[in-house]
Amino acid sequence: MAEERIVVGVDGSESSKAALGWALREAELRNASVEVVHAFRFPSVGLAALGTAAMPGITVNDLEKEADEVVRETVDEVAGDRLHPRLTTSVHMGHPAAVLVEVAEHADLLVVGSRGHGGFTGMVLGSVSTNVMHHARCPVVIVHGPPA
Repeated sequence: MAEERIVVGVDGSESSKAALGWALREAELRNASVEVVHAFRFPSVGLAALGTAAMPGITVNDLEKEADEVVRETVDEVAGDRLHPRLTTSVHMGHPAAVLVEVAEHADLLVVGSRGHGGFTGMVLGSVSTNVMHHARCPVVIVHGPPA
């Protein structure tokens, strides 16, 4: 029997930290591997839409390094010294929901926070969690973080 695989999306928000904690506990119960995933997008289009000048000199490589740092810091904060032996991390450029659905295509479980960075305060579910809930090919767990 193949090892179970849990994919968890993180963005550094409290909600995604709660999702990672839940996924790590579930992985221990299932003896499953965990893949921690962070998606990023090149900000120029979004910033221009907000009326802010694009950030000159920023490269995809810079954004990827920043994304790696978000993942590393989130894993360090949530897991502490108790790292899961079969934990991997990955960063991807693209819309977070699309990236998570793609990465979790053959996963046994996809775990996301209910509202991450970029959400509107008071929303019950964020756009990423709603999107993956409707499009993932595996079961999805949406973890609510601490109150804002």
